[in-house]
Amino acid sequence: MENRLLLVFGLGYCGTAIAWAAGAEGLRVLGTRRGLAGAARAEGIEAIPFEAADSAIAAATHIVTTTPPTEAGDPVLARYHNAIRNAERLRWIGYLSSTGVYGDRAGGAVDEETPPLPGNPRSLLRRQAEQAWEAFADRRAVDIFRLAGIYGPGRSAFDQLRAGTARRVIKPGHTFARIHRDDIVQAVLAAMRQKPASGIRIFNLADDCPSESAEVLATAARLLGLPPPPAVPYAEAVRTMSPMAQSFWAENRKVLSAKTKATLGIAWRYPSYREGLAAILAEERGERAV
Repeated sequence: MENRLLLVFGLGYCGTAIAWAAGAEGLRVLGTRRGLAGAARAEGIEAIPFEAADSAIAAATHIVTTTPPTEAGDPVLARYHNAIRNAERLRWIGYLSSTGVYGDRAGGAVDEETPPLPGNPRSLLRRQAEQAWEAFADRRAVDIFRLAGIYGPGRSAFDQLRAGTARRVIKPGHTFARIHRDDIVQAVLAAMRQKPASGIRIFNLADDCPSESAEVLATAARLLGLPPPPAVPYAEAVRTMSPMAQSFWAENRKVLSAKTKATLGIAWRYPSYREGLAAILAEERGERAV
């Protein structure tokens, strides 16, 4: 990957992990952070202010953006649309989106060919952002990564249990798709390596085991040697949920990713939450996951 420069918009949970992994493969990596007074090192990554990314865009061969849209649109494009359009070295763009763009399917399956049908305002904004990024595909490759619920070290059911905030909400038949942070990294880097031609590709990043939230919490509690949180019927729990949580629970779909894995030539490192939780706990304890 010589002479390649990856610009990551948003050094957050996933952006930082992608930047680390790309740097380990020999790319020069820059990442943006808002409010950064000047160039700095962020967890070993060369960070630049979001407000001063013009020269980085001009030099970039690859861009990954993790920045979510707002009601005003995509923040990256609001500031840098023309700079990205005119970036002569830029060959590939990866946009981290959400499986929420598929909307509610009453428990039915969606795959990479399923037309988006966003059902809430947040998902509609996501779809609009996807379309805005897809407009660059006339001259370069644009990969849209639709992410399921993200979990990983420092962001899992273990943290909810330890904080005492976990609730085992019971809604039979209602499953959630998940994806481990490290599998997001694996998929993004695999897509970058392929050097695709201009055009749009859709990838679903969701593991092979959509599961009920209560089941995941019970497994995490068992791994920690704790009793599972008390069961709370959904009809009772929903009364105290935030509007965002209510929107998650209002939709039910099974996200399939077979085409994604075949196209990228990968298998999930953590095909279900069971392997993922075990690996997180092993890492916390300084052990090697089996």
